[in-house]
Amino acid sequence: MTALILHHYPASPFSEKIRRALAYKQLPWKSVVVPTILPKPDVQALTGGYRKTPFLQIGADIYCDSALICDVLEHVQPEPVLYPPHLKGVARVFAQWADSTLFGAAMAYNLQPRGAAALFANLPEGMAQAFSEDRREMSAGMPRLRPPEATAAYRSYLRRIAHMAEEHDFLFGAEPCLADFAAYHPLWFTRTCVPVMADIFAATPAVLEWMDRIAALGLQRMEKFSAEDAITVAARAEPLPLGDEVFQDEHGIALGSSVQIAADSFGTEPTQGELLAATRTRYTLCRQDPRAGTVHVHFPRIGYTLRQAQA
Repeated sequence: MTALILHHYPASPFSEKIRRALAYKQLPWKSVVVPTILPKPDVQALTGGYRKTPFLQIGADIYCDSALICDVLEHVQPEPVLYPPHLKGVARVFAQWADSTLFGAAMAYNLQPRGAAALFANLPEGMAQAFSEDRREMSAGMPRLRPPEATAAYRSYLRRIAHMAEEHDFLFGAEPCLADFAAYHPLWFTRTCVPVMADIFAATPAVLEWMDRIAALGLQRMEKFSAEDAITVAARAEPLPLGDEVFQDEHGIALGSSVQIAADSFGTEPTQGELLAATRTRYTLCRQDPRAGTVHVHFPRIGYTLRQAQA
């Protein structure tokens, strides 16, 4: 199997979701640390515009969005499972809630002034302002929770997670599943990246015990790798053959068309390329880059928009 290359940075919550899943499956992976804010020339050489973190590279195939990355990891190594057969539906629905509603409340709570000051305390002067401006641009037009509402919502969500963790070792039973990793990562940010804000867990000790069980699931099998080497890997590889899944046309856009795909909310910078596949669950674009060569960039359908490219 071609190496799994995860493009991430240490304090990225969604990256932690994938790092935990990789550890659980005991998959070896190469670590490329990406910038937290623009410019990201090495990222965009591979993705063509998408700049959210993380993304997964396998040769000349680039997989965007943590939801799709989890699907890919399950395909690469089916055991231990992220999607137990009796939980496939509920795990996906719960994970979508955790990645959006729970994450939004948690981060609005985490990054209020006390948390932000702690997060940026040891970073270069001006980094806090640059990060804030970068994320403000990425979230333009999105509704934002004010700290009081975020705190109240986060407390409620922690109580609900505690109720689940009090019943089982993991959220839906004796073994972890996708739902656990999706709920874990914004709480991990509170506990690890802004510990000054972690007093919110005081009322829900069962949540901390559950988080400890997630963290203990496996050791990271990670090897440091450079962005330049990752681009070289892509340039020397051929994209994997596409599967035989049926084309599902919801837009009246034919395969082979020049299109743009973008996230529908946070981080809406588009990626442009030739539409190679539009299956029940994902889109695939072919694009050319002077440094990375021919790459296939994959996106999940849910959370992303497909449009004909401007002539």
